[in-house]
Formats: sequence, structure tokens, C-alpha cells
Amino acid sequence: MKYELAVIGTSLGGLQSLSIILSGFPKSLPIAIAIVQHRHISSASELVNALQQYSLLPIIEAEDKLNIVAGNIYLAPANYHLLVELGHFALSTEAPVCYARPSIDVLFETAADAYLEQVIGVILTGANHDGARGLAKIEAYGGFTIVQEPSTAICSTMPKAAITAVPKAKILPLTEIAPFLINLCSNAHLTY
Repeated sequence: MKYELAVIGTSLGGLQSLSIILSGFPKSLPIAIAIVQHRHISSASELVNALQQYSLLPIIEAEDKLNIVAGNIYLAPANYHLLVELGHFALSTEAPVCYARPSIDVLFETAADAYLEQVIGVILTGANHDGARGLAKIEAYGGFTIVQEPSTAICSTMPKAAITAVPKAKILPLTEIAPFLINLCSNAHLTY
């Protein structure tokens, strides 16, 4: 099976976690990645610029109807939900979910609907339960689920909630997530 999209969700402590993961990706990553990092509504492009210094891949703030292209990393814009439709993104200003907009659950649930078993969901450090429900949907639809080992998270609330929701998720220390994702995408026919 070939994975088409990985979705990553994080909150408190996410900048540090994302810098470690993004620095581990090669220029030849064969899938697209979409990220929700909870952030202040006025943070604009600062987060894109901050993360780009750690990534060989281009980091793009997602826009409505923007095509999803393998090898690109897409970041949910401040104050918008990022939704996945087959082949492109959509943006929404619907009410916050788990007190957040962008919401990890919204990204993950729409990715599961669009890509079914061809999506990988990753939950990192964070201080609320956003993403647990979406990760469970990814698993239910046949996708692959990964959770940061709570002891390696700056805030373990979000990973613990994800593990409770998806007990069969692959639980990895932060430093092992990027190598595992690369291997998973390169050897998608193997079972883990």
C-alpha cells in the first residue's frame, strides 16, 4: 500500500518537536505532509519561517483549493481549520474544536475521509485532547497511526489522550518518528 499523505498535530511544545522531525526528512520524501500547530491568530507567516530553517522540504502555508503535492509540507494557517479533500485543501472558519482553530481533529477526520488507508496520522506534544478523535478515525478507516511517547513530550496530555483513543497506535520517542515515517513510506508493503 502506498501512503499519500501524513498529517501531524501538535500544540504546546510543538515548535521544538516539529524542528526535530522536519530536520530528519530528506529532500526526496515521497508523500505530502500537513501540519496543525495550535498558535495565536496573529502569528501569520512567522511560524512558516521558523520551521523552514529546519527543513530541506518547502514549507507552505496552506490556502483554500491548494493542490496537495508529494514532497511539500503544508501548515494550517492561523485562525482557520485546514480540511483535506482528495487532491487539495480547503479552509474553514467554523467554530473552534477543542478550543482550537485550526483543529487537529478537523484535519485528521477530513484526511481519513479523503485518503482512507493511504493516510498516516501523527500526534505530538500538546496540552489538550485535540487530535485523539481524529486519530481514532484514521485508524478506523485503515490508516496508520503514530503517537509521540509521552515521556519525550514537553506536555504529555495530548499524546496520552491519543493513546487512550487509539491503543494500537505505534508509540515512538520523538527522535524516532522521522526515521520511522521515512521507512514506512519507503516500505509501505511491509506491516508494522
